[in-house]
Amino acid sequence: MVPARHTMARRETGQGDELDGDGADRVRDHLATDLDAGSASEENTGRTPACLRKDPMTTDTRDLYRRASDAFGANVHRVRADQWGQPTPCTEWDVRTLVNHVVGENRWAVPLFAGGTVDEVGDRFDGDLLGDDPVTAWDDSAREALAAVDEPGAMDRTVHLSFGDFPGREYAMQLFADLLVHGWDLARATAQKELLEPELVAACAGWFADMAQPYRDAGAVAQRPSVPGDADAQTVLLADFGRAAVPAT
Repeated sequence: MVPARHTMARRETGQGDELDGDGADRVRDHLATDLDAGSASEENTGRTPACLRKDPMTTDTRDLYRRASDAFGANVHRVRADQWGQPTPCTEWDVRTLVNHVVGENRWAVPLFAGGTVDEVGDRFDGDLLGDDPVTAWDDSAREALAAVDEPGAMDRTVHLSFGDFPGREYAMQLFADLLVHGWDLARATAQKELLEPELVAACAGWFADMAQPYRDAGAVAQRPSVPGDADAQTVLLADFGRAAVPAT
């Protein structure tokens, strides 16, 4: 799956498993190499990851995040009362657990973008974060996370993740990918429209291209299912995140 807790603050695979320390080290080393490779030239002084710079369609990181968050939120608002226990493509998560996970990512974003550490946050966001009103819990957490992402300087600020220190822009891209792919998971689980915004698909694919195999080797995403040679960009992206996006029956 998306490295769900795509934030490396606490990463699980789409199957709900934790990424072990060795796996986190392998992904960290790849990200560090990518960032260092792109930081030497004058045009890269903002340390935008090289894998993101490849894609000419990529827009501002904050805009990508905002659009993916809005799309996920729209899906949350369309979940019917009888659908919260439905299974999802993340095989150990039902709809409520999936939304709780993404609400947790939103909650983590606020202290991490503010310079906090994983140890300082501790277990503050463990357990059920949805309470009796999952939709309101989503809305509140999304609003706070968007404010953290939009804070002046947030994209260049150092964020302390569990596997190292990285620019806020890289953390925001991890969150963006988590929102985008989990948005598809939620749509599939609740029989909603599954088509993702093509520009967001292209941006995520450009960011993830060089990291897919290291993430897979580290156990952060499931093995890639086979896809037809003429598969569309969304199907290919979802396969990269371990999802067999065959048409819904």
